[in-house]
Amino acid sequence: MSEQIHKRPNAIGSLIIVGAMLALTRTVHVWQEGSILAWALLGLAAGCTAALLLGWTRLVKGSLRKNRVRIALLALVGAGALTLNGCESTWKVLAVPPHFVSHQLCSAVFVAGLEPVGYYREAIQPKFGAASNFIRYELDRQRREVRVSFMGVVKSRSIYEGPLGCRVTHAAEPVPERTAMVPSSVPATPVETIAPQSAALADALQHAFADPQTAPHRYTKAVVVVHRGRIIGERYASGVTSATPLQGWSMTKSVTNALLGILVRKGKLDMNAPAPIAEWSSLGDSRHRITSDQLLRMVSGIGCGDSLHTAGWHTLFDPDTQMEYDIPDQASFAAKAGLRAKPGDQWQYTNCNYVLLSRIIRDAIGGDPVRVRTFFENEIFKPLGIETATFEFDSAGTPLGTAQLWASARDWARFGLLYLRDGVTSSGQRLLPEGWVDYSAQLTAQSSDLGYGAGFWTQRGNSSGGRARIAAGMPADSFMAVGSQGQYTIVIPSEDLVIVRLGWSYTPDDDIIATERLTREVIAAVHTSKELQN
Repeated sequence: MSEQIHKRPNAIGSLIIVGAMLALTRTVHVWQEGSILAWALLGLAAGCTAALLLGWTRLVKGSLRKNRVRIALLALVGAGALTLNGCESTWKVLAVPPHFVSHQLCSAVFVAGLEPVGYYREAIQPKFGAASNFIRYELDRQRREVRVSFMGVVKSRSIYEGPLGCRVTHAAEPVPERTAMVPSSVPATPVETIAPQSAALADALQHAFADPQTAPHRYTKAVVVVHRGRIIGERYASGVTSATPLQGWSMTKSVTNALLGILVRKGKLDMNAPAPIAEWSSLGDSRHRITSDQLLRMVSGIGCGDSLHTAGWHTLFDPDTQMEYDIPDQASFAAKAGLRAKPGDQWQYTNCNYVLLSRIIRDAIGGDPVRVRTFFENEIFKPLGIETATFEFDSAGTPLGTAQLWASARDWARFGLLYLRDGVTSSGQRLLPEGWVDYSAQLTAQSSDLGYGAGFWTQRGNSSGGRARIAAGMPADSFMAVGSQGQYTIVIPSEDLVIVRLGWSYTPDDDIIATERLTREVIAAVHTSKELQN
């Protein structure tokens, strides 16, 4: 059984969008090359030609013979404009929306069990604005897949592979479907929600869920507060429970940090040695001396895209975004990137760093997704009591350690507790090497403006960003896993607190202002509420 959700796209509108994409693609490329004015005009001409071509045909419908010469000339000019722009780069831009939609809907429905129409309306449609009118998607529950068409031209298909999550399929590079390779997972059973244990804490969570009547919306879906190792309050939006996996986005990078720490503890990785990347193994390669530590701290110097600023149409042109949604072997793509700066000199937040770290993890474990998934279960999920986590993989079998881990708010809190306890589980088992947590929360000197550590954002080290967050109420010893659109797992050792907030917010800077308020108010509730002092 399949569910067809969106209407068939309008042809003229589709061509207008295509034309705009052509113009923007050419303009972005020329901006990078230098001679922007002349080439931008050519790109604009390409876009206008593509848009006008079908529009003109529509206008003269019924009298094509009379206008066939003019239409032929328009077609010729349009073809030339396409050549100037470059089919490959244009196609990469156009491929991002359908791949994004098919993957996200597949994960939301089959991994998280969310209702598709509401998820599309809140978590996907606002990202594309008017262009969302040209997206048509079909949800096939029997085949466990999502098929998407963008403008009736570019198509995508994502499949659900059980514990391996969802994956975009690529017809040009077929990979056997892996569902049968891994035993089916058993969905976690929701347990009773623990109400806030003081009035002040209830008010804090109420404020966290407050949403304006008009855009930009915050769409808070879950908040969990853990104090002294126990939940003292949690709240969930309609359709979300204590067992609903939600996407962590770049909080996944913090879990990648933990997996690296486990490899270090086992003696399988040296963070300060040259990163074991085959494409860089030649001593004459300028990237040969890049270390795993430099990749983790985002100071590798490799010239990929910008994964920090992901709002707006311009992200479609970013190599990082195209890698995440249109490349079957993401690490191979990242390994081809040259240097834009000397390793260790500059901080640049790019997902290419963590894609490469993810392949390092895969190779150290054994190289295939089944072994990698088993390692994750045995080495981190089971010891922490995590039951809902789904770590997704690309078609090359590399875990998507940049942004594609889904887990419930309670499980994200369990992960935060590992770092609150200095890498030791509640049963006393050490998962991370001694000193690894402080290493992770230590400020990377080159990010002194924003405050990035090693897979975590940090208030330690006197960065300008850290100082601003401290002034807004975050303790100076705190650090946090942060994901796009307001995903937070905040670790506060001085208060013995872990605070998790999940949702899909469109407010500025990943909803940081509301999250700072939540942190302030939770700490105040803990300090002033007699119910929380025991």
